[in-house]
Amino acid sequence: MKKLAWLIVFPLLASPLYAADLMQVYREAQDNDPTFAAARATLEAGREKTPQARAGLLPSLTLSGNTVWNDNDIKILSTSTTLQQRYNGNGYQLSLTQPLFRWQNWVSYDQSKMQVAQAEANFVQARQDLILRVSQAYFDVIYAIENLTAVRANKTAIAQQLESAKKNFEVGTATITDSHEAQARYDLAQAQEIAAESDLEVKQHALAAIIGKPAGPLATTRKDAALTAPQPNDMNQWVAAAEKDSIAVQVQQAAADIAAREMDKQRAGHYPTVDLVANQGYAKSQSLTGGAPTALESDVRNIGIQVSIPLFQGGLTVSRQREAAANRNAAQAGLDAARRGAALSARQYYLGVTNGLAQVKALKAALISSQSALESNKLGYEVGVRINIDVLNAENQVYVTRRDLAKATLDTLMAQLRLKAATGALGEEDVAQINALLDPSSAQ
Repeated sequence: MKKLAWLIVFPLLASPLYAADLMQVYREAQDNDPTFAAARATLEAGREKTPQARAGLLPSLTLSGNTVWNDNDIKILSTSTTLQQRYNGNGYQLSLTQPLFRWQNWVSYDQSKMQVAQAEANFVQARQDLILRVSQAYFDVIYAIENLTAVRANKTAIAQQLESAKKNFEVGTATITDSHEAQARYDLAQAQEIAAESDLEVKQHALAAIIGKPAGPLATTRKDAALTAPQPNDMNQWVAAAEKDSIAVQVQQAAADIAAREMDKQRAGHYPTVDLVANQGYAKSQSLTGGAPTALESDVRNIGIQVSIPLFQGGLTVSRQREAAANRNAAQAGLDAARRGAALSARQYYLGVTNGLAQVKALKAALISSQSALESNKLGYEVGVRINIDVLNAENQVYVTRRDLAKATLDTLMAQLRLKAATGALGEEDVAQINALLDPSSAQ
């Protein structure tokens, strides 16, 4: 599939003249986000499953030793004499065990490969989540800035209209009602400005919590940057890709495979085990020979095949088989749910992109119309065919349209990102494509 090109901007992290671009912010998040750091450590732990399982197929070597102080009083009844033994006994034993047939160990080794694959998929999911979390946090900041900018522009326009209404009232060309209406709108705009400033500060802190430092000036998109439709522009193809390649589906598929192999592992509890066993030992002690203590030394070497056949364990093995079968069914159901969820997400975000593009186009046209209507109402107010409330309503409509346009644009961008993530295709190359749409010199 062709990569989607999306509009995105990100805060400045260092330079006072140039805003940081998307790639810089993403790199900062990779280095400083604690959630992603935890995912990286979890991946390293998951990769150890294979060496651990391989150990069950390799020989084990054990060395043991002992030293014992003996203080014995031995009474000989026939002669009514007592012999005292005071000596130190010691020895060691070296044991080698090489599994020849332990089917459960082979199954565990196969499972370990699936567990590593699952850990790798989980890490890919964490990387995609990092992109989405950084993007969402940034979009929240961008929207908060756009909202605050629109609120302040609306407040300035209302302030100008309030001043005009007061002057017109003083010269007798307007009523006190116009002044009161403008004052009420101005007071409301002040309250909205306070709320917008607070919201911006909260969103900036949320972004800083991910990238590990406060956000600075924000890069804007280039003037010629434009949102594009999903490629391919066919929802069914996106749904099919999501059902097959979604990271959530891959993770759950690995879980289902592991659960299936667990059934084989528990079934192996009925099978015999065959091991090659070898021992070498040394011991030194004392014994009574002819009524007198005699020092003894022994060297022991043996090698052989050891066969163990499980006969009955109180029903434990059968119970574990039933448990494994139930877990396999649960994992399969989870896989079905993951596929359906991926398909639903693909449909949802595809429609979010296509409908968002249409909404952005309509709101751009609406903004132009609102601005034209505002100019007409101002002119009409000056010649006396419009009243003050008409101008205030037109100014508010421009503010609302500008805010809605920013919201629709950012929502569409997030839908594009989430659509790629739903198919498991979101990666650094997408970050690079988005980065190409930014102009770091156009910081706000």
